[in-house]
Amino acid sequence: MKFLKSTILTGLFVLLPLMLLWIGLREIGGLLAGMAEPIADIFPSAYFDELKWPGVIAVLLITAAAFAIGLLARLPPVSYVAQRFESSILYRVPMYKMLKVISTSLVSSERATVSAALLISNDRGGEPCYIMERHANGMATILLPWSPASFAGSIKIVSMADLKILDCSVDEFSRSISFMGIGIEDCLKPSARDKQE
Repeated sequence: MKFLKSTILTGLFVLLPLMLLWIGLREIGGLLAGMAEPIADIFPSAYFDELKWPGVIAVLLITAAAFAIGLLARLPPVSYVAQRFESSILYRVPMYKMLKVISTSLVSSERATVSAALLISNDRGGEPCYIMERHANGMATILLPWSPASFAGSIKIVSMADLKILDCSVDEFSRSISFMGIGIEDCLKPSARDKQE
């Protein structure tokens, strides 16, 4: 009886994540197909009748459209107009600026304004946090994330002297927070600069 119970439980531990992954992928495929529908409407309907893999076609269409828009956005006149539109209109939309800052930090570490850091405590430990904004007076606005929601948490204003900036990308750092801290050790390794000091 004990063998039967432990075998069934082991099977469930393997099966449930796989089922959740499958359901999640199906939902994402449906969502992507809905997002790609306006792009597909540009083409004659015969191209997209009776598709066997609409999710895959949706990913390809969205990728191609993003590439074309990215090429267009690199042109100086278009870039100027886009920046003016963004600063005068989009920044007034609630959540837009926050989402842009976070997505830019996740995608491009060179253009990132958010940094991974530790808020140092008296017991030689620290709390994982994101530096959201650095102030001219030596203070900083930080986000203390609630795991596993890596970009939800409480805001705090602290001195930059109380922070240790980590030598890892925001993407890597947020992934470890969403995994309840598993993998954060790689972010805590001293950088080449720290070793020289």
